[in-house]
Amino acid sequence: MKVIITGASGILGREVVKWFHNPITPTHSQMPIEDKDKVNRVIEDIKPDLLIHLAATVDMNVCEVNKEETWKINVNGTENLVDACMRFCPKCRFVYMSSPSVFEGEYVKEETAKPKEENHYMNTDRFYGYTKSIGEIIVKRSSLTWIIIRGQFRARAPYKHPKAFIERYGNFIFSDQLAFGIKEIIDSNKTGIFHLGGNKVISMFEVAKRCPNSAHVEPLTIQEFQKENPDARKLPKFAVIKSTRWKEYDIDTPIEEYKNE
Repeated sequence: MKVIITGASGILGREVVKWFHNPITPTHSQMPIEDKDKVNRVIEDIKPDLLIHLAATVDMNVCEVNKEETWKINVNGTENLVDACMRFCPKCRFVYMSSPSVFEGEYVKEETAKPKEENHYMNTDRFYGYTKSIGEIIVKRSSLTWIIIRGQFRARAPYKHPKAFIERYGNFIFSDQLAFGIKEIIDSNKTGIFHLGGNKVISMFEVAKRCPNSAHVEPLTIQEFQKENPDARKLPKFAVIKSTRWKEYDIDTPIEEYKNE
């Protein structure tokens, strides 16, 4: 089976690559996804059986500032890949990595907030989430056999900020666990939209403390953050996804245990 993985050098991509035998992982210079002609040439040459599309501009602040470039990568890039697969390998399975950011999040207390399930309407308040929403629509309107995955994850790496919120909650898993979940869904031959997240709703601070070499991370409240950043957008307190179609994973379960299931 010929497998193409875009964005293979990213946090998630490096983990997904490990689950496939000799996948083709074109770099941006080899296949700039925003360039329709170059995408067509690569897809026509390889004619993949499976394409896992992970490449995207994901930094939310960058997306807000550089909207035109973000659109080229996240929207035009997805459209180019979908169109090329429909044209040159119509039986190719297309896996699109979306994001919980297609939802706005909840500005309420944890105990009254409701998790977002697969059929919940998309209502993002960030440009990044908007581009991922459009990407989903492009994939869903195609004639390809497709899978859309919204994953709630963090890198299994040192936490990149000196502080983490104690009152912002999510059901996170690590990137290697999400990669395993993606492979499981692909192997199941199921299609449609899937939410992949954890079975525990924990704060960002609790996530940070689970990251390797992150004992130095200090707690932060939303009020403290907004006092220091008065122009920052209002931050949602609760961003939890729940699946009606797939199992949950446990952030505290070593990846080796999942491999041995």
